[in-house]
Amino acid sequence: MLVTAQILSGAGLAAGITVGALLAQEMLASTSLSGLPSALFTIGSAATAVIVGRVSQRLGRRVGLSMGYATGAAGSLGVVIAAGTGNVFLLFLSLFVYGAGSATNLQARYAGADLAAPQQRGRAVSTVLVATTVGAVAGPNLVTATGGLAASLGLPQLAGPFLLAAVAYAAAAVVLWVMLRPDPLTTARAFAAETPRSQEESVDPATPHRAHLVLGASVMVITQIVMAAIMTMTPVHMQHHGHDVSAAGLVIAVHIAGMYLPSPFSGLLVDRFGRLAVAAASGITLLGAGLVAALAPPQSTWLLALALGLLGLGWNFGLISGTTIITDAVPLATRAKVQGKIDVSIALAGAGGGMASGMVVAASSYSVLAVVGGVLALAIIPAVARTARA
Repeated sequence: MLVTAQILSGAGLAAGITVGALLAQEMLASTSLSGLPSALFTIGSAATAVIVGRVSQRLGRRVGLSMGYATGAAGSLGVVIAAGTGNVFLLFLSLFVYGAGSATNLQARYAGADLAAPQQRGRAVSTVLVATTVGAVAGPNLVTATGGLAASLGLPQLAGPFLLAAVAYAAAAVVLWVMLRPDPLTTARAFAAETPRSQEESVDPATPHRAHLVLGASVMVITQIVMAAIMTMTPVHMQHHGHDVSAAGLVIAVHIAGMYLPSPFSGLLVDRFGRLAVAAASGITLLGAGLVAALAPPQSTWLLALALGLLGLGWNFGLISGTTIITDAVPLATRAKVQGKIDVSIALAGAGGGMASGMVVAASSYSVLAVVGGVLALAIIPAVARTARA
């Protein structure tokens, strides 16, 4: 049921990524604030991550995830109403609430690892993530169709993808609430209770697991900053050079495919070659993405798609390796709560990256933004090396 819910939520997640910046630019008539939607829904994602983590810790993943998706559906509907009425304040508020869907989509990856053995956690996380691909890739390619639907209802065309998001997130909430039984986290705790001292609970907190906890969080934070910054401004960059919304949707579809489709491969690499090696690979891949984006001719849809595909792949490497590192380091007794707190940092990092991206492009250029992001990603490598020596 996690897989079904991820397919649905992937479509909802893609809506804001594809047209959020364009909708804000249209309503505000300003490029410098076009990164604001990404910042708002990632701040909303941060707030939701805490709540979903705490609710999941107390009541299980089923309740926490269902609540998160239902909130994302409400935010999506609010964006549609705001676009139809031209209410900028409601737009900003609704984008904040819409972020709940993004937070919940990411929190679901932890549920995939709850019942997995340590040597299979990379693949368990990847199974949940790859399910997002179907909906997330389809979502941006439905921009034109959903825009036509919105127009037929007397709404701005850019509101169309948020109509899709409202339906998709609501459906994901219903699927999980009705069918995610038994609950993976409560089942894992019950299983652990039958073994007085499980491998996880016997770990001394003073061991290098604390260093691994910091590393896992750092890898995911850095990859989120870089990914959010470059991704947010790519549709705006394309529009400024004559591309239509469908071309931007295609590039974002490739990006999201890169974020989720390689997950089984990434999970296999994590389990076979180690968490640290894949974490380092994420930094190198993101550097390559930044360089390709910076050097690609603005008129080249396919080179920009390649850059965004690499951007997604680097993020995928970082997310799966970082998630697995965190799950290894945190005992079941506090797992969901700690994971929620870490996802707050990830979401805030994405908010900062998305917000800063518009300012950087307005002050310099998209190419400068891409290069700076790629160089920043290299900070992962010394962090990995330091932890490996710990």
